[in-house]
Amino acid sequence: MGQAGQPRRGHAADGELGVAVARAQEGDEAAFAVAYRLVQPGLLGYLRGLVGDEAEDVASDAWLEIARDLGRFRGDGAGFRGWTATIARNRALDYLRRQKVRPRASVLEQDLLELPGAHNTYDQALDSISTEYALGLIAQLPRDQAEAVLLRVVVGLDGPATARVLGKRPGAVRTAAYRGLKRLAKQLGAEGVTEEGPRTLGESG
Repeated sequence: MGQAGQPRRGHAADGELGVAVARAQEGDEAAFAVAYRLVQPGLLGYLRGLVGDEAEDVASDAWLEIARDLGRFRGDGAGFRGWTATIARNRALDYLRRQKVRPRASVLEQDLLELPGAHNTYDQALDSISTEYALGLIAQLPRDQAEAVLLRVVVGLDGPATARVLGKRPGAVRTAAYRGLKRLAKQLGAEGVTEEGPRTLGESG
């Protein structure tokens, strides 16, 4: 994450995503494919953290609902990420209720970036969570922390959007994400993680 006021790297494609969604709502199938390409990797990673090996099937169910209700969506690219994450989460929880199991974290995408070298800042710890090794550490977090981290870092949502998906107050989500990231940063050998951390999570003051 950059300095205050600068978007996270994961938000870089939101402009393109917004355009694709608008065109898809007009019936452009190629544009819908673009939106899918931009959203699916993060969505699938999030679902792997909830339902493990069933993520592909749950994602397919979610995309059927997304395609069906696309005309009712109102918002920009960032809003679309949040909307799709909410749908995916609901489908995951439906699956878990049917299976009578609790959401669980698992090692996520196997083909992500290689783990960087030394970490000495909170921002570097955030970036490192895109790696297979760091994602595996999410399995050790309490559920509220794990899900907040997954939505923030893997899906790329900001704090308020994450709170909406989880149905919690932004402050509670900010705290859960910060505690989870701080624990991960410690495990990754990061130093310099201070109480300024929550403000790096996209919250203003």
